[in-house]
Parts: sequence; C-alpha cells; structure tokens
Amino acid sequence: MSCSLKRFIPVITNNKHTLQAIIEKSLYSTATSSPNTIIVNGKEFETDSEKTNVPQNILKLTDKALHLKASHPIGILRTLIENKLNSDDHAFEVYNNFKPAVSVFENFDSLGFPKDHVGRSKSDTYYINKDHLLRTHTSAHEMFCFGNIQKKITDKPGYLISADVYRRDEIDKTHYPAFHQMEGARLWPKTEAGQKQLKKDISVLETKLNQIKNFTVIDMPYKEETNPKQKHMTKEEVQLVSTHLKRTIELIVAEVFNKKLASEGKTNEEIKSRWIEAYFPWTAPSWEIEVWWKGEWLELCGCGVVREQVLTNAGMGTNEKIGWAFGLGLDRVAMLLFDIPDIRLFWTDDQRFHEQFKENTISSFKPYSKYPGTIRDISFWVNNSIDIHENDLMEIVRNTAGDLVESVKLIDDFVHPKTGRRSLCYRINYQSMDRNITNEEINNLQDTVRANLVEQYKIELR
Repeated sequence: MSCSLKRFIPVITNNKHTLQAIIEKSLYSTATSSPNTIIVNGKEFETDSEKTNVPQNILKLTDKALHLKASHPIGILRTLIENKLNSDDHAFEVYNNFKPAVSVFENFDSLGFPKDHVGRSKSDTYYINKDHLLRTHTSAHEMFCFGNIQKKITDKPGYLISADVYRRDEIDKTHYPAFHQMEGARLWPKTEAGQKQLKKDISVLETKLNQIKNFTVIDMPYKEETNPKQKHMTKEEVQLVSTHLKRTIELIVAEVFNKKLASEGKTNEEIKSRWIEAYFPWTAPSWEIEVWWKGEWLELCGCGVVREQVLTNAGMGTNEKIGWAFGLGLDRVAMLLFDIPDIRLFWTDDQRFHEQFKENTISSFKPYSKYPGTIRDISFWVNNSIDIHENDLMEIVRNTAGDLVESVKLIDDFVHPKTGRRSLCYRINYQSMDRNITNEEINNLQDTVRANLVEQYKIELR
C-alpha cells in the first residue's frame, strides 16, 4: 500500500471545450459527482459527494467471486489450504460467501484501527458512502465469525474466510485494485483446561512437521521489548498461542510449496522459511513468515495473537478466550505456484487462460501469446497548491484504460535549477493480454488521461 504523497500545481486552461470532449470519450467516468445510489451485489446504497469514490469498473469486479471457481488458480489454492487445515480435527468453520460491501465499523473500528490510519483515507479505500465501503481485508468479518463461536452457532473453535478485497493501489504486474485474501483464526478458553488442550494441539502439529524432511524454518521468538504482549495474557499463554500459530502457518507453507515442487519433479528440494516481527492493529504480538524462493525472501503471511478488544467486540467477556489470527494474500501465492506473470490474467475472460487449469491440480501457466506493448509518458509541474495521492493518478489511468495498462512508474523527479519548480514524469506501459492494440487507440487513451488530470486536478502539463 503506497503512502507517498505528490502535489500537483493548478493552472487555468482556455481549452475547456476540447478537454470536455476528450473526457466524454473516456472508457469510464472519472467525474467527482456520483449518482444518488450504487448497487453492489444486488444491494442498493445511497451515495454522498464527500466520500463516494468507487468507480463502475471496480463495481463490476464484485460479482466475479474468483475464489469460488474450483478450476481457477485462486480457487485451487483456497481449496488446498482449507483441506490441509481441516484434514484432522476439522477445527475451522469455512466462510466463502461474504459480500464485499461492509460498514466502516466492521472494516476499521472493530479491529482497532486508529482514526488517522492511512488505510481509512479515500486515497487508499473505495468508499460507497461515509458509512460503507468495499472491504480492504477479510478481517472485516472477524467480529461476525468470532461472534458465531461465542454464540455457539458453530461448534468449531476456529474459522477460515476467503474473499475478494479492494484497495486503491499502484499499477504493475503484481498489483490490482481487487485481489483475494484468506484469513484464519482459532480460539481456546483462557483456563487451565484450555492450556492443556493447547499443548495437545501443538504436539499434533509438531508431529506432522517432523515428518516433512525438506522444510526448515528460522524462528523469531516472542520478545517483550520489540514485540510486546497484551497485558491480560501471561507469558506462557503468549508462548503457547504463538507456537500453535507458527506451527499451523508452517504446515500451510510446507504443503503449498511441496505441491509446487512436486508439479516440477523436484520433491527433494529444500524449502526454507523464516519468521520476522511485524505490527498489525488487531494482533499483538505479531509476525510475518517469509519463504526463500528463486533467490529472494518473499513475504507470504501476516499473523499474531488476537487482541482482546476484537474478541470483546464480538461479545466475549474479558479474560474468556485467547487465540490467534492470520491473513494470507492468495493472489501473490497463486502467481508463484502457477507461474502467472501478470496479476491481470486472473481476471481475464479469455478461455486460453482458463482451460489450462484443473481442479485440485497445480500446473504452470503457458503464455498463449505475447502482444506488443507501447509506452507513453506524462510529465507535469508540481507545487504545494493541491494535495493528491499518487494512487489518485493511478486511478485516473486505470479508470480510463482499464486492463490495457500493464504498469505506471515514476521515471523522473526533476527540480529546475533556476525557478526551483519541481517536475514529475510517469511512464505508462499499455499492453493487452488478449489482443493487439493500435497507436490510434492508445493515443486517444493517453489524451484522455492527460485531459482528466487537467480537468480534475488543474495540473500544468509539460
């Protein structure tokens, strides 16, 4: 999630009629005014001029539910993890049908996000109105799922959620405004009996891990100085919960990457992983796990001991339950497992992509064609008159050209030696995954991007 801010200078143009004509040819409207209502998955929401910023091209994605497609890479990975975690004691209730429109309370407040957290900003989040948004993570449903455990609606002590989530973000081969997460959590009574059960559960996991001979892990133990615990928990409780959490995640990593190695005939190759400290608003202490893959450490999963406030928000009493939660980005892992070179491919309707994958099978994607791309640059002068997040620029490009844009990168940051004025230049790489594009088509799109930037943010183009 990019947090850098750019400032664009306002200018007066005498060419408004020309600009408006170009803007009206845009693939998607980027006007700041909103209709009175928005429909998400058949449910109608009122909009407001202050907050509403979700465009139609993003709303169209909310009906895709790729994680529910059994032969789609996202669905294959989801099923693999669910089956592994529920292979013995079936401790996890599975939730895969939550709709993406949630309340601000569910997405942020129930998880302890500070009011000034960058994730709440319009530059990062798609707002339907001041009270509702497209969820930015599956944790938006934590309170509901923990509540089901507390109310004994389910007899399982844990849950798994898989869903599509939405964030305004940069544009490149690994980032897309919609992606998929899996979240898991498990609880135990905060009692002596609960501790005994925890120890038994840990023993089962460690026995499984000891049977996997090609998996090694570098641990990062709990440290109060750098990764403090919550006051209501003892050190022994933290140690037990975090140990069960780590062994669970390690089993997932070993299972997923051994499946990948088996698909390549490399069953004896070592899988190396390591734990590092992290921070998340809804867990403490917290960690991330990384895997050594193709010459670099790759972050796979964030996790930690659930904060008591999250549990009390779900109706549990103080000192009643303890447990852990994790969040996993399915798209990132699926790109590794299936050798997907561009995240946009997950969302294509081209059958040349979909026919390559089968339920319960990991296989490598074979590119069916490489259509040539073309590059266009856009540069402009900057000053402190208007604040705009870099994601706003990305959104204009994405709303204008859709999936014809492969990447947008800042390639020049220049300060004029005499005037002191600052200039930024972004390079837009247009490339279709499914067809050839023409210079005329791209020139029209680029003109629209430039016109929309001038119209909305009054920048001075170079």
